[in-house]
Amino acid sequence: MAPNTKTSRKAARYAVPVAVAGVAAATVAMVPAFANAGGPDLPKVTAQQLIEKVAASDVQQLSGTARITTDLGLPKIASGLLGGGGIAGGSANPEDKVAQLANGSHTLRVAADGPDRQRLTFLDGKDEYSLIHNGDDVWGYDSKSNEVFHEKNAEAGKGKDGGKEHKTGDRLAASPQKLAEEILKAAGPTTDVSVGDTAQVAGRDAYQLVLKPKQSGSTVGSVQIAVDAKNGVPLRVQMLSAQGGKPIVDAGFTKVDFAKPAADTFAFAAPKGAKVTEGVDEAGKGGADEHWKALESFPGLGGLTGGAGGKGDVKVLGEGWSTVARIDSGVDRSLKDLENDKNAPKEAKQFLDSLGDKVTGKFGEGRVLSTRLVNALITDDGKVYVGAVTKDALVKAADANK
Repeated sequence: MAPNTKTSRKAARYAVPVAVAGVAAATVAMVPAFANAGGPDLPKVTAQQLIEKVAASDVQQLSGTARITTDLGLPKIASGLLGGGGIAGGSANPEDKVAQLANGSHTLRVAADGPDRQRLTFLDGKDEYSLIHNGDDVWGYDSKSNEVFHEKNAEAGKGKDGGKEHKTGDRLAASPQKLAEEILKAAGPTTDVSVGDTAQVAGRDAYQLVLKPKQSGSTVGSVQIAVDAKNGVPLRVQMLSAQGGKPIVDAGFTKVDFAKPAADTFAFAAPKGAKVTEGVDEAGKGGADEHWKALESFPGLGGLTGGAGGKGDVKVLGEGWSTVARIDSGVDRSLKDLENDKNAPKEAKQFLDSLGDKVTGKFGEGRVLSTRLVNALITDDGKVYVGAVTKDALVKAADANK
């Protein structure tokens, strides 16, 4: 649902599966390939035809249940900042819930009726968190804490010319449709695209679009998008690691119905006794943001976290799947200073402890923060190299751009 500018910036930090997938996919070349008989017997299509089918899909009404599992292999400190995979009580702010999608498994109940009405409910045992957009109103409700977040947004979904756009789906980035959109939107010549085995997802026949990097050094092995054979709606997105094992991201419908949802699906009234927070004045206070601020307070880490600890000058190196961002924090203090500083913030010390092996190269010395998808090299002179690439690729980029 269309947030204001401040909320959009904050939400962007947390949209890890979507943002990283978009950067990693970067561009796509259409490689003619055909679906085989691995699943339902469907007419043969090329990758180009299948992408056109997705682009031409005009489905705006649906309801169902989806499951998203994210296994980024986050260090303990990052996993803690993202809520550990559960639904934490204490806040109805949407960004606090979106953050948790970057870790663990979540079941979601989804409903949509055009650009003005959507509902997304996180299910976690008896506790629920619902995000509802109905016309000008945006509601967030946490049943565990009995708290309500309400935002009155008369401009929701309006484009630059005042016309309606599908921007209200931004806060529903967990849906398989949104994930697939973000990946395909960034398609181009650094990716091979083919049609894999056919499949059944949520009881519906589907083709599978397979994206693979042409370049070496990516942590991503492939991205597989299951596309409804009848209406072109993406039903499942899987991002597979180049190292094998279970998917890094696996988001798909387990049940889906393309009929118009009942109107009362999008109705909401604050329960009796619930604490209601109006607007976004409280956004950015407490929770994970306080941890980020603590990290930013130590010189040299501000560039990594995007705060005021340094200049934060960013240079993009390479393209497509091998893209690396170099962030120059503009400070003189080193990681060794942090190791030896008895007065450093506790969170900064925890961050240092979460880093992996020390590495050396023409660039000097540094340490690597590793996940299954994104790796970051923090050099001793305050530069950060980060991307969905291997440790060796980061060292190579640092050597060439020291």
